[in-house]
Amino acid sequence: MRRWLADAETVLGNHSDRLNAINIFPVADGDTGTNLYHTVRAAATAAADAEGTDVGEVLAAAGQAAMEEAWGNSGTLFAVFLDAFAASLRGHARVSGPLLAAALHRAQIRAWSALSEPVAGTMLSVLEAAADGAARARHDDAPEAGADSNQALAATLDAAVEAAVGAVVDTEAQLGVLARAHVVDAGGVGFLLVLGALRNAVLGNGLGEDVLEGLHGYRIDDPHIHGAQPAAEGVEVMCTLTLTPLDAAGLRQKLDEIGDSVIMSPVGAFDDGAGECRWRVHVHVPDPEAALTLIGTFGTPERIAFTELHAADPTDAGVGDGSTRAV
Repeated sequence: MRRWLADAETVLGNHSDRLNAINIFPVADGDTGTNLYHTVRAAATAAADAEGTDVGEVLAAAGQAAMEEAWGNSGTLFAVFLDAFAASLRGHARVSGPLLAAALHRAQIRAWSALSEPVAGTMLSVLEAAADGAARARHDDAPEAGADSNQALAATLDAAVEAAVGAVVDTEAQLGVLARAHVVDAGGVGFLLVLGALRNAVLGNGLGEDVLEGLHGYRIDDPHIHGAQPAAEGVEVMCTLTLTPLDAAGLRQKLDEIGDSVIMSPVGAFDDGAGECRWRVHVHVPDPEAALTLIGTFGTPERIAFTELHAADPTDAGVGDGSTRAV
């Protein structure tokens, strides 16, 4: 699992420019690759530093680091995925086919519920397809191999990746803005790269270049498609704060009234005594100061970051655009 996240960091670093180039939803600000890279890097660093052989504990440390350091929509959704993925693996020193399927299922439910207005044709659809593919594979294993065998794990991984590839292709037809631009969803491709890194770490067989070359808009010689889209407006606000579930629901409702792309998810487990938890909050708003004032009525925000929702210069370095200001 440590090797998986390290591989994912490398792959996303190599592909950040192309992911940025096709990032036009939910806003055409060309930063999906950058956001995923920085978020996965935080997870990989935490996993490398985590001690022990409990897979769930190592990934929980990585997931919480990703939640605290998440960049953008795509990074926040990846962090939600990883945090939930880890929960199904606690107490295990080895990942099996059934455990992988259960972890993907839990993660896709959590990711869909994290958004106030989840949309098909995005990373969510690719995660859901991967979870469905893994669940089907679990029942197709040869009886003599056993559900906990390496053969079953390989079959589950292959089925998840194959389903994810199909879902990425399908994103183009699921969202009008993607269909008009003849391009697949950047977040969906990013998650596919993460799954490919997982298969490569476990089986030594990642995504083939032919798979990526076949995705509309993703060839290295394709233009930066986001540059031809209407300019994005507003500011992305991200922070972490401690809330009860009731207060979290109230804050989500208020953020839905003043902005969009609202994502809220707990970081780790709830405090059984106080009934509170740290929450990662993400929203797009026209006025960031008003959003922070609103958030401040529910608690004290920490790890605050603002990002202007404008397209990055395609000539800038893909993984270091410096557009996020942390406070």
